[in-house]
Amino acid sequence: MLFIAYQGEPGAFSELAARRFFGRTAKLVPMVHFDDVFRFTAKGGSKRGLIPIENSVFGSVHQNYDLLLDHKLSIIGEVTLRIHHHLMALPGVRMNHVKFVFSHPQALGQCEDFLRTLRSARQIPHYDTAGAAKMIKAEGRTNAAAVASVQASRTYRLNILRRNVESNHHNYTRFLVLARSGKFPERRAKTSLVFATKNVPGALFQALAVFALREVNLLKIESRPFVGKPWQYLFYLDVLGSPRNEKVRTALKHLEEVSTFTRILGAYPVGRTFQE
Repeated sequence: MLFIAYQGEPGAFSELAARRFFGRTAKLVPMVHFDDVFRFTAKGGSKRGLIPIENSVFGSVHQNYDLLLDHKLSIIGEVTLRIHHHLMALPGVRMNHVKFVFSHPQALGQCEDFLRTLRSARQIPHYDTAGAAKMIKAEGRTNAAAVASVQASRTYRLNILRRNVESNHHNYTRFLVLARSGKFPERRAKTSLVFATKNVPGALFQALAVFALREVNLLKIESRPFVGKPWQYLFYLDVLGSPRNEKVRTALKHLEEVSTFTRILGAYPVGRTFQE
């Protein structure tokens, strides 16, 4: 049996993404912090981790980019989940009873347009969307509601007062699947890597050109501060293809020649997109 760690309470979107990727036979293990997910996965064996890496509305999860560098794990898969936020409360609670709305700050931000219409309700940031639903249930809060997933409403037996309250209905979160080690796939793959360059004119252009020259498609680039080296940066890339492909393999070898640091974070099959 596989044991899958994710950050959040049962009913979190990460739990939903893990179920979509691994199916119902895997044992899901909720964790308090993202770093806990990495440490759990690093034990190896039948342990895996799942983390959010970017949202189509709010952008990248920078903490997890940093943790990918800190922990020597391999990305072995990805899954994208369409995010639907719902306003939920205890049975019997009506909209005019709601004086407080709890949820993760990003979820509150993603539902800003709807929440602005609740003029008598105060928005309270919480550590987790499902955690907000759990708290309302545990404390019997009849004057509060949570913004969370439909799975959270089922897990904590809350009634949904309003469905799909997200401001942007094209709201997707991409998750990465982690293992202590992985194999490079042959077809329909992505490769994720991180590199650094010299702080000289044209260095980044030269690094990216190794892919352009071989017609390797760049899917994403993200820069992060290089910790311990002020005003220097690391560049995270997602490219289409696997290191088993000759063009990608040659581009990566060339990148090592023109960069000061290069590390492949993983190569994995192109993931599927699921509804809630």
